Amino acid sequence: MDIRVEDLEKSLDGRKIIEHIHLAARDRETVGIIGPNGSGKSTLLKCIYRVLEPEKGKVFLGSEELKELSVRESAQRQAVLAQHHSTGFDFTVLEVVLMGRSPYKGLLERYNEEDFALARKYLAFTGMERFAKSSFATLSGGEQQRVMLARALTQATPCLILDEPTNHLDIRCQLQVMENVRQMHLTVIAAIHDLNIAAAYCDRLIAMQHGRIIREGTPKDLLTEAFLYELYGVHARIVELGDGTVVISYRL
Repeated sequence: MDIRVEDLEKSLDGRKIIEHIHLAARDRETVGIIGPNGSGKSTLLKCIYRVLEPEKGKVFLGSEELKELSVRESAQRQAVLAQHHSTGFDFTVLEVVLMGRSPYKGLLERYNEEDFALARKYLAFTGMERFAKSSFATLSGGEQQRVMLARALTQATPCLILDEPTNHLDIRCQLQVMENVRQMHLTVIAAIHDLNIAAAYCDRLIAMQHGRIIREGTPKDLLTEAFLYELYGVHARIVELGDGTVVISYRL
């Protein structure tokens, strides 16, 4: 399923945060959104996954406009993995992952064998099955993020939104999360700070600055020394590996 955004605009506290945003993620494509802090990346994603309502523009999941779908219907089409999590209660890991089945449940409807099977499948997929009975609150940040990815996958949607999912994680946890996402072959839109992660895992990149999209292209085409200086104000050295992936180092 593709995701499409047409002429999206959003203001907060009377200040325009994003404007004239047009983008599309094709079926099973991973699109990364890059740009400095304050460029509007998270605001854009929140409009796509329905936390914020734009003043102007449209979001489409497949052929249907987001605002025409019920909350339950949109939750059956896209799941979200953000960088911060708070359950508010002391749930076990398995209970947290089972919450991914909520869009398919009626009021007071119990989880069934299929729900439990999916939850356990994705706990195993993310390497967290041994923590199923543990309290979610006792886990490290990286462990919690892998549990939340298991919950998003248990939601069984064709689209996945990643809102800076690897921030504050160590290198191994970053790679584990992104490798798990890649293996699922979903339509993904991801806001990513780490350009090496973006280069390694995204099919296409969209660069934002001051609330607008200023350029897009493949990681190899977009991540040039000249453009990174324009976007971030830093000097970069870029090395292309044998598989075509680029690796970036920086200095002021």
